[in-house]
Amino acid sequence: MDDIDTKILRHLQDDARQSHHDLGERVGLSPSPCARRIRKLEEAGYILGYSARIDEAKMGFGFSVFVSVRLDKQIDSHLEEFERNVRNCSEIVDCWLMTGSFDYMLRVAVADLTEFETFLTGTLTKVPGVASIESSIPIRRVKNQFSRLR
Repeated sequence: MDDIDTKILRHLQDDARQSHHDLGERVGLSPSPCARRIRKLEEAGYILGYSARIDEAKMGFGFSVFVSVRLDKQIDSHLEEFERNVRNCSEIVDCWLMTGSFDYMLRVAVADLTEFETFLTGTLTKVPGVASIESSIPIRRVKNQFSRLR
């Protein structure tokens, strides 16, 4: 991994659809060496895949809520069951196992507060092992970066 590889990753993170020619111009390489470096970055696991960034608001899910969840027991079987339930909830778009006073941090994407209430009372509070929940509603996103690069 050198400075050119880092530049390639930074430009791909901004726009992964650009051609090898355009990317090569931005990082000071011709298209063929640029393509070889991308392939090596993929093979080495620096690039995990490619995807489209979707505007959740345009999809009807412009209301995000951060939810901290504490389980009644922090044993493997309870963690596994909670995580299995999370994977089946389309409203939960991000889930992290945490240290500290809560076990999990979720980001829930819904249409509005009413849909969140329905999800909270109808789904999340009914997941076995959930002891407590704390919700926080973000006011605005200050920074949106997918990965940290050197």
